[in-house]
Amino acid sequence: MRKTALIILDGWGAGNQSDENAIHQAKTPFTDSLSSRYPLAHLHASGHAVGLPDGQMGNSEVGHMHLGAGKVVWQDLPRISQAIEKKELSSIPSWIDLMDFCLRHKKPLHLMGLLSDGGVHAHIDHVLGLVDAAVVAGLDDIRLHVFTDGRDTDPQGGVDYIGKLLHHIEQHAQVRLVSVIGRYYAMDRDQRWERTKKAYDLLLHGQADHQIAIENMEEHIKSLYAKGITDEFLEATLCDDKALCIAEGDAVLCWNFRTDRCRQITQTLCYGIADEGLVLESIDTNYVTMTRYDVSFDTIPVLFAKENIENTLGEAIASAGLTQLRMAETEKYPHVTYFFNGGRETPFDGEERCVIPSPKVATYDLQPEMSAYDLTAEAKRRIKEDKPDFLCLNFANPDMVGHTGDFAAVIKAVQTVDVCAQDVIETLLEEDYQIFLTADHGNADFMVNEDGSPNTAHTTNLVPVWSIARSNPLSIHDGSLCDIATWVKACLEIS
Repeated sequence: MRKTALIILDGWGAGNQSDENAIHQAKTPFTDSLSSRYPLAHLHASGHAVGLPDGQMGNSEVGHMHLGAGKVVWQDLPRISQAIEKKELSSIPSWIDLMDFCLRHKKPLHLMGLLSDGGVHAHIDHVLGLVDAAVVAGLDDIRLHVFTDGRDTDPQGGVDYIGKLLHHIEQHAQVRLVSVIGRYYAMDRDQRWERTKKAYDLLLHGQADHQIAIENMEEHIKSLYAKGITDEFLEATLCDDKALCIAEGDAVLCWNFRTDRCRQITQTLCYGIADEGLVLESIDTNYVTMTRYDVSFDTIPVLFAKENIENTLGEAIASAGLTQLRMAETEKYPHVTYFFNGGRETPFDGEERCVIPSPKVATYDLQPEMSAYDLTAEAKRRIKEDKPDFLCLNFANPDMVGHTGDFAAVIKAVQTVDVCAQDVIETLLEEDYQIFLTADHGNADFMVNEDGSPNTAHTTNLVPVWSIARSNPLSIHDGSLCDIATWVKACLEIS
């Protein structure tokens, strides 16, 4: 048995050696030197290889899930799309109950979520399908609350998605767009409750930076673009009467399918929060989510229940009686724990977890190193003292800074990770670990669009994987993220 480490450089794709590739443009002497010393292969991290539609970019949730599962797990995006296309919503019990509630009690249905075709957290086709299905069910009052993207899509693409939505609902007099706000506020996941509060106040009380007539909405968004305010940071905008906001007794459906970024707004609306003097009270609604956002949200019905993923890498390690350590900073902590374990919240026997707080900055281009140095120092200490049989460690920088679109900041992020990865790997080699250095998806490998605008989204590029050891590194081959689990098991001599 050989102790093994998996180090994930989040968002480090194998793109072309071009001016648009921040990884290529950065000074990365350590990772540059690896290919001449250790086996290198390339892995598919998008599309069918990770249970997504062909050509769909991967993401951190899906990537870590497949790194841990060791097999293709079909994702919520194609599963939900198929159900909507085949008009199967009417056979889902929680949808039937939601429609029945609105009809019996003459209550409005509020649909809220991310409006884009990025396919990472949500998809515009899903909300259009939900609108149509609710109309067919006989609802006469449907209210939309939109979160704009600009992170997994073009930073100024939101105006087109709003336009598509407005065009679609023109045929339905009972459907109205009530509010719009950027995902920076509505979809925070780092317990920055002051951001969540801005979305909460808009959704419940109509407190907005702007109140714009619906016919002027697209021009309003363009005017914000002209001021440098892109989709992710779109200011709270009320498009209709405050009386149409979410009220006690109403029905609410959040259409995001990815679980992590609608936890806070859901927790606030359904359970309330109290944090450092900030108190946001819950509201009594019939609240439904597309998927199960958190195991503790057991009172909230879901449309699409989670499919159980069995025999994950973490489970196999635990069953063999071995120890494992998962490490990341806050932004990627759920990925090396919950998602890597196939959607399991509770640690396995012998599984230790360590989270390093992410810096409290507005956007990570302001601190591209994030908490990588602190994470590195703690990783080195734990490797030397605890000597876990398996280590899974994530460096968040290339992805999180990549999403800002700031090319210079991304270069700093990449260079930081190159230094930190070297430091951790040299410590692991001293302890005779077999190391796999890879990524979950691309991002920093393509930062500039053809028109010169920043690209803030993930890429569909392959990701590199190096097999690193002091002697006799494991032989590897081109494949997909799923292969990593097989290689780790081979090193640990488990099945």
